[in-house]
Amino acid sequence: MAIEQEFEIEGMDCAECAEKIEAAVSKIRGVASAQVLLSSSKLIVKPENGELQPGEVVKIVERLGYKIKPDKAAQSIALYVEGMDCADELAIIEKKFKNLPGLANFEVNLASQKVDVTYDPSRLSSQDIIKAIAETGMNARLAKTKARAKAWWQDFRVKLIAASGTLLLIAFILERIGLDHNIARFIYGASILVGGYFPAKMALAGLRARTLNIYTLLIFATIGAVGLGFWDEAAFLVFVYTWGAILETYATERARGSLKLLMELVPREALVKRDSQELALPVEEVRVGETVIVRPGERIPLDGTVMAGSSSVDQAPITGESIPVSKAPGDPVFAGSINQRGSLELKVSRLSQDTTLARIIHSVERSEAKKSSYQHFAERFSRIYTPAMFIVAIFVAVVPWLLGQPFTPWFYRALVVLVVSCSCGLALSVPISVLASVSAAAKKGVLIKGGADLEAAGSVDAIVFDKTGTLTIGLPKVADLIALNGSAPELLAVAASVESRSEHPLADAILRKAREDGVGVQPLEAFEALTGLGAKGTAGGNIYYVCNRRLCEQLDIPLENAEADLVRLESEGKTAVLVLGNGKVMGIIAVSDQLRPGAKEAIISLKKAGIKHIAMLTGDNEGTARAIASQTGIDEYKAQLMPEDKVAAVEELKRKYYKIAMVGDGVNDAPAMAAADVGIAMGAAGTDIALETADLALMSDDLSRIPYAFAASRKAVAVIKQNVVASVGIVVVVVALALFGKIGLVPGLLINEGSALIVMANGLRLLRG
Repeated sequence: MAIEQEFEIEGMDCAECAEKIEAAVSKIRGVASAQVLLSSSKLIVKPENGELQPGEVVKIVERLGYKIKPDKAAQSIALYVEGMDCADELAIIEKKFKNLPGLANFEVNLASQKVDVTYDPSRLSSQDIIKAIAETGMNARLAKTKARAKAWWQDFRVKLIAASGTLLLIAFILERIGLDHNIARFIYGASILVGGYFPAKMALAGLRARTLNIYTLLIFATIGAVGLGFWDEAAFLVFVYTWGAILETYATERARGSLKLLMELVPREALVKRDSQELALPVEEVRVGETVIVRPGERIPLDGTVMAGSSSVDQAPITGESIPVSKAPGDPVFAGSINQRGSLELKVSRLSQDTTLARIIHSVERSEAKKSSYQHFAERFSRIYTPAMFIVAIFVAVVPWLLGQPFTPWFYRALVVLVVSCSCGLALSVPISVLASVSAAAKKGVLIKGGADLEAAGSVDAIVFDKTGTLTIGLPKVADLIALNGSAPELLAVAASVESRSEHPLADAILRKAREDGVGVQPLEAFEALTGLGAKGTAGGNIYYVCNRRLCEQLDIPLENAEADLVRLESEGKTAVLVLGNGKVMGIIAVSDQLRPGAKEAIISLKKAGIKHIAMLTGDNEGTARAIASQTGIDEYKAQLMPEDKVAAVEELKRKYYKIAMVGDGVNDAPAMAAADVGIAMGAAGTDIALETADLALMSDDLSRIPYAFAASRKAVAVIKQNVVASVGIVVVVVALALFGKIGLVPGLLINEGSALIVMANGLRLLRG
């Protein structure tokens, strides 16, 4: 059924205007009818069949001198663009998009061949955008549609190159055995035409977009070589360049392959309990709150909570954990995980596009959008390099000739300059390195948001840890009850009553202890949370406090009878909580939080990796902080900090060191993480805030992932530096050799293409993690 579309028109204020618009729009191919509602300034268009092309309607209306108001409900689509393998293709698409009416914004990711487009659906359709890309010589498809897998020999470009190479070989043999040179030249020409089809197509697209690209340089060099009579070299140029371009494409595909593997982790269907039936439905159709059944050996299709059954689940694709995790009712599970033993019934908590795995994939895909300084340099260099080399080639060909030098040798040198300028090595090697590194890290449970974050992490020389929930497990337990006035049960009852309204982690520990000991909680008449100090509650007309030392000092309550116990408990690494009633210290409750397994080993690994300084920030007391720092080998600690104090501490360290990383849970310490150069959130799987705000997110609570994250980042930065230096260095050397006439067309191109493949292969090493 054809759906009517509405367009709101500006400047249409008379019946004659309306008639003119109706008549013009009705003539558009595919339009069944057009009606103007003058009172509301609206144009109603009904298509004959299929999808209406809003862009055509907009063009006609604007040609008549009117404007169509943009639709506030902008739409977004993601497209995969086949053939977008170099910065030159990116420039062509950017130029094309700038002329599309109704296109609000677009973002191009070269390494993943993806374009995200936001557009006004009243002025533009997805088909308009796909058609515009097709006009550049590239093919686009919606990212959600799966392309039919093709073997490499089925690629049309490979067939053309094979034909071009065969013709080149035949002509070479005929020439060597002394047959008519004209026949050999004819076959060389056929080789050039066949192999040059795609370069010529992209060169024309570039010229239409008023950009000079590497294809333009290649075509000019080929024509120039033919003009000088070097048919064999011209054919060899086309063959080597196009074959090199194919190899570069497949090298890029290897980097994208890791991302595709992540995408394939989620089943296409889920077994859903609906209306007393078990239905196999596409995961996109499953709603939040529905029950999904997962059998042994199956992948979990959606994020959810276990409602029935128990099993072990392999969460390695999400968290990087090598050991399966036991799951029972109430435990969370993630899409893409593998259910190993028992059958599970899950209550779906997220839609398919919002699962933790979907967010990881989206983050990896967008990693190129947060560009590092190396990516910016590579893009700027590539944009300037091609037109600059074209100008240099013109000077090399013309200036010596004007000064009386013979034309042919200098024109040949100019052709060599053009040929050695035909390379995507630098432009592609940096984004491929970033994508390879980010993809490899994601498979190990480390989510790196982009090239900028990768570069920053690779430069970190000081790390700050939050204590609770980061270096410690974050599940405090009551270890000691010391009653100074009254009994231990009375002390616990007062503390539990006050903490019953609190949301602090220590409150949970005290309330758990009260439940375990069967101690009742009194109802409170009033409650006040005292940030950084404790809590105040009124029960039975009496005012009670559960607090730290600082509040006692503010209230002028002496601690002589509690001091010895406080010092002892704090030296044991416990958090001492004071309970006050009627202006006196009723007693002390000591809470301990177990050190996270692997904390000490992680600190040792970081120091071995060259991290100069490791600090810990905590709101806990001095003694507890000192004990944790001593157990882990941390260089510096700061205790009794308010949230704003942690931010100030990070800012202070930033003045002393080059780059600072802050490790926390991404929620309570978000301000301090934001103040650091690199914010790292632990245990981010399923945590929206941590996934969104952190620069790096560890999907599990495994501290060993932190040294790995920094090692991977440093390795990636080192490889990127190698690629940038090698690419630019080779360009400078080869261009210099070309200018002095020390290198020919074929050797120049072989060095150029070979160097491009080498730097790309170097970047692909990062896929091994």
